[in-house]
Amino acid sequence: MHLTDQPIDAASLAGRIQTARRGGVVTFVGHVRDHHGGRAVQRLEYSAYAPMAETACAEIVREAGERWPVSVELRHRTGELGVGEVAVAVAVAGDHREEAFEACRWVIDEVKRRVPIWKREYYEDGTVAWVDPTAPGGAVPAQYPAEGPRA
Repeated sequence: MHLTDQPIDAASLAGRIQTARRGGVVTFVGHVRDHHGGRAVQRLEYSAYAPMAETACAEIVREAGERWPVSVELRHRTGELGVGEVAVAVAVAGDHREEAFEACRWVIDEVKRRVPIWKREYYEDGTVAWVDPTAPGGAVPAQYPAEGPRA
C-alpha cells in the first residue's frame, strides 16, 4: 500500500530497500509547510480516490525500476495533517548515487503529476482552499465542510 492515514517513517522506508548490493540510498521527505501563496497555513487535508491512486503509485514505482536499476518505496498520507507532519516520502536505493538521485526526483515529480490526491488547505484567517498549481495564486477557494470551519 502506498497511501496511508498513519504517520510516515522515512527511515523505515529506506531500511526496507537497503541491501548490501545497493550502495546509494536517497530519500525525499515532504513536510506540511506553515505557508502557501503568502498565506499562513494552519493544517491541511489530503483526500484521494484510493483504487486509482494506488494503481498510479504502483505504476510509478514499477516504471522507476524499469528506467533505472533501483528499488523504490513510496508512501503518501491521506487525512488531516498538521504543520510539520510528513505528507509524502520516497526512498530509492541503487548501486550508485547517480541513478538513485535521478530516480528519486523522477518518482516524486510523477506522483505530483499523475496520482489523484487532492490537498485542501486551512488558513490561519479561517478560509479554506483547494491547492491547484494551475490556478492564479496556486489555490481555489473552497466551501467549508458541512460542520463549518474548525479552530
